[in-house]
Amino acid sequence: MGRILKGYLFWTYDRGSFHYDVMVTVILAFIFVAPRFINFKDQPAEALPHPTNIAVTLDGKIYQVDASAVDAQDEGMVRANFERLLRPIAGAVTLDRLEPVRDGVGHIVAYRAWIRK
Repeated sequence: MGRILKGYLFWTYDRGSFHYDVMVTVILAFIFVAPRFINFKDQPAEALPHPTNIAVTLDGKIYQVDASAVDAQDEGMVRANFERLLRPIAGAVTLDRLEPVRDGVGHIVAYRAWIRK
């Protein structure tokens, strides 16, 4: 029995032999069965928001910024702060339309703007 266990431990059996097939079966069973019983803590990382909190569409005409980044009381200040935030990213732009994005309760969570260069 010791010689058999030593052969399993040091993988000395020839390919195609009974003991080789047993080792391969045990390894495959571990790979496919173990995740059901062992928590390997291998969950994907949470998607973190972009550091600038600015989202842009693929065509580059619609930008969305978190309301906390704009931080203004009236629409004129919102426009000025929005343009200030976009200047390093999009350059000199003109806001065609600006609208607030609201959550289910009605609070403003972001601003969405359509721009023209």
